[in-house]
Amino acid sequence: MALISVSNNALSNISVLPAAIPTGALTLIKSITASSSASIEFINGTSGVILDGTYSSYVFSFTDIHPATDNVNFTFNMSTDSGANYNVTKTTTTFIAYHLENDAAAGLQYETARDIAQGTDYQQICPAVGSDNDQHSTGYLQLFSLSSNTYTKHFISRTSSSHNGDYAVDFYTAGYGNTTSAVNAVRFQMSSGNIDDGTIKLYGVK
Repeated sequence: MALISVSNNALSNISVLPAAIPTGALTLIKSITASSSASIEFINGTSGVILDGTYSSYVFSFTDIHPATDNVNFTFNMSTDSGANYNVTKTTTTFIAYHLENDAAAGLQYETARDIAQGTDYQQICPAVGSDNDQHSTGYLQLFSLSSNTYTKHFISRTSSSHNGDYAVDFYTAGYGNTTSAVNAVRFQMSSGNIDDGTIKLYGVK
């Protein structure tokens, strides 16, 4: 029969956790600031980027993403060949909450036209961002188990933006890349025109 020993030590007495225990802490890996950029890419092993089995999930944080062209969508795609092709097959779902500045319209709805059903297109993660000087988008995208050779690659995203037409928009996206190959690169771009300004930071989640 196994013996069970109970000790009344407080957690405050623990100074170091074993490396194998997940903590949920974020580790900054890479920060890229756009300057009239056609796209922003994070490729594993390039310029210090880590997108492998080092972390259980990865978070991209978006700050002040401002398009050069009015009324365009902020999008992303994944690659399994180090950025040679961004064409991972995806199934996704999206919904939106919105409110017009003058209070004339507001709502919450599923966005059928913005989801993907087993397609390779870039996924919208912030729709119809305005290009006025004070308009921009912020938010995050989290991807899970990118290095797995067994499971599909789930992701969730939430963004807030100044929508073309003076709406406040709260946009939710979730889905999975339907591949069991390791994803080793992620690209962000507008549906048309450049990313005029804004910063994307990549974090690893322990």
